[in-house]
Amino acid sequence: MIIRPVYNILLLPDVSYYFKKDFFADWCTEPIEVGTDILFVQLKEEREEGTLTADSFYPIGVSARVEALSEGDNIQVRTMERVDISDIEIQNGVLTATASIRPEEADLTEDEEKEYFSRLRAMLLKFVQGYQWGLWARSFVLQRKNIYDLACALTEYLNLSAEEKYAILAADSRKERCELITKAINEFVEVAKVSEEAKTAQKDNQEQLYREAALKKQIDYLQKELDDMHPENESDVRKFEKKIAKSGMNKEARREAEKVLNRMRQEGKESHEYGMLYDYLDFVTSLSWKAPKVTSIDLDKAEAVLDEDHYGLKKVKERIIQQLAVMALNRKQNGSILLFVGAPGTGKTSIGQSIARALGREYVRISLGGVRDEAEIRGHRRTYIGAMPGRIMEGMKRSGVSNPVMVLDEVDKLAKDYGGDPASALLEVLDPEQNNTFTDHYMNVPYDLSNVLFVCTANTTDTIPEPLLNRMEVISFPGYTAVEKFHIARKHLLPKALESMGIKEDMLTVTDGALRKMIDEYTMEAGVRTLKNLLDTLCRTAAVRLVRNAKTGEKEEDNRLIVTESNLADFLGRKQLHHEYRLTEKMPGVVTGLAWTRAGGEILFIESKLTEGKGGVLITGQLGDVMKESVQIAISLVKSLYPEESKVFADYDLHIHVPAGAVPKDGPSAGITLVTALSSLVTGKAVDTDYAMTGEVSLRGGVMPIGGLPEKLMAAQRAGITKVFIPYDNQDDLDDVADEVKEKLEIIPVKKVTDVLERVLA
Repeated sequence: MIIRPVYNILLLPDVSYYFKKDFFADWCTEPIEVGTDILFVQLKEEREEGTLTADSFYPIGVSARVEALSEGDNIQVRTMERVDISDIEIQNGVLTATASIRPEEADLTEDEEKEYFSRLRAMLLKFVQGYQWGLWARSFVLQRKNIYDLACALTEYLNLSAEEKYAILAADSRKERCELITKAINEFVEVAKVSEEAKTAQKDNQEQLYREAALKKQIDYLQKELDDMHPENESDVRKFEKKIAKSGMNKEARREAEKVLNRMRQEGKESHEYGMLYDYLDFVTSLSWKAPKVTSIDLDKAEAVLDEDHYGLKKVKERIIQQLAVMALNRKQNGSILLFVGAPGTGKTSIGQSIARALGREYVRISLGGVRDEAEIRGHRRTYIGAMPGRIMEGMKRSGVSNPVMVLDEVDKLAKDYGGDPASALLEVLDPEQNNTFTDHYMNVPYDLSNVLFVCTANTTDTIPEPLLNRMEVISFPGYTAVEKFHIARKHLLPKALESMGIKEDMLTVTDGALRKMIDEYTMEAGVRTLKNLLDTLCRTAAVRLVRNAKTGEKEEDNRLIVTESNLADFLGRKQLHHEYRLTEKMPGVVTGLAWTRAGGEILFIESKLTEGKGGVLITGQLGDVMKESVQIAISLVKSLYPEESKVFADYDLHIHVPAGAVPKDGPSAGITLVTALSSLVTGKAVDTDYAMTGEVSLRGGVMPIGGLPEKLMAAQRAGITKVFIPYDNQDDLDDVADEVKEKLEIIPVKKVTDVLERVLA
């Protein structure tokens, strides 16, 4: 038996087909004679002989037998039965398969089948009347013996795809097969009528449906032909049809996209809304809708990446590893939303990028600073031209995946006005119970954000609304010590600066002493942003010298620069910043305090003096309301602790000043410092300049806990302070303080103000 693959041929049983002998040449090594059996197997798509596999064939074929051989090259073949094809194998170009007769549903009698044939033949004979080729067509139709013979004879005129032709063969129901043939021929007739502009009123509703279907199929067919001929000029509608089919959208999104696509098809390119419809479809089809593959998480690799990208931050890295471990065990994204809080330049944003690299995911950063419109988060409704999606979905589009690591930068700088509350809009984004159906107003369909790993950053939690803050777990970035800054500069910042300026490592050497001097005398921040800018400035200055030296003809080995402590000012200029350092001379009424700023910790001096007057109190230094209240509490406490000495307050004016008057200061943590300064003033006993202190005081004389302790202790150590009083309840915060800072400080926890006064005024 000859097995012959065929493509895009309407094969039906009990029909005569005519082929050229060459049609079988590549698949037959034996001569073809009358009675030779042939098995036709249908190809799913047209392919070269050498690329065929078992999956290239449909499972239903047709058996046939050679009826006659003409003296020319024609072979007459009559099909017999439909057969099930199995066990297809292709070896050395030889095709083998197993075939078994496929039963049919006997739901149509021979007389009923003839009636189908008679109706179709009568319709065709009526249709061809009036055409100049009508006599030939009439003879052509009258030669057909049954409905299958008629369908096969007309197949080259029918607008049937290869899949539709196979569907007719695959129909087990004889009635269904006749219905499909009837529908195809009716559509052919209607298409022909449309083409000849011979439209007539249709009274029969079924024929009207055939007509509509024929028109749509004709348009689609012609457009497909054009697209196939000129792929570079593929229509927008066709392009989006393919994108929607491949996108993997959920049902609601697919329904909305197809609705917009139909509207785009109806409006046409001349419509003023065409651009808006195009932008919408382009956006939704560019998103990744498919669920991400679950991949294993290598904690050792993640830890190595974090250590490679960031020096220090031990507790932060431990918490991140814990989060990744939870994700690894649950095989999905879950756990807390992390909020990194710390001063600028402490690595909050860049560590999000490291998390993405550790997980092998895409990284997206969205800056929320200054966002004051809810539509920036949820998107604009498509009711006007210029509507846009929100920043969250825009970030998802940029990532190209459904599970990126998304850093929401500066959530503490969200604003609120008449445009809505963007912080409230973020609640749905960051809530694991809701964000699997997040609906952007522009898209108007739900999108699953539950696979996204959200990381938020802020400089402070004071301005973050409580409901939003409760969604997240706060992880503090305490700032870097001088030693940590040195290692960060040496390992990360300096190599990057050299590379960005095009300077080879052997052309510029920065000594350890020069780096330490930069850190101590040119920066005053908790992070390393200013340090990075200084290194960039140093490298730019060095680049100028290297280029000029090369132009003067110096040898390459002599064209090298070394930056030391002594010549650092030649590259950076004189230092612009001056840190406060411990006082060299003690005096009554002056005490060193500790303050927290967004740039890190800093020391401050509380200065008090009695002047001629009548008991007035003058406060200078741009103090806030809370700090002014601390002054009143301190005065009351000193009066109760030193009733005799404090009588001077009635006869003299009290002037309290906190230097750096241009810098606003507020907060209760200077309470203990104010009490000590006033006590020193009225007793006339000076406080040793080795001491600094921080803590809020109550009217009962208790010392209450404060925030920002790690930054304050770093500032004290940097300023040369050796002894620091802290609230007793802040002892647990010492775990967050670097060992190198604690080793250089004597930290004294106190519960009451008297504990401080007894020690410093003894």
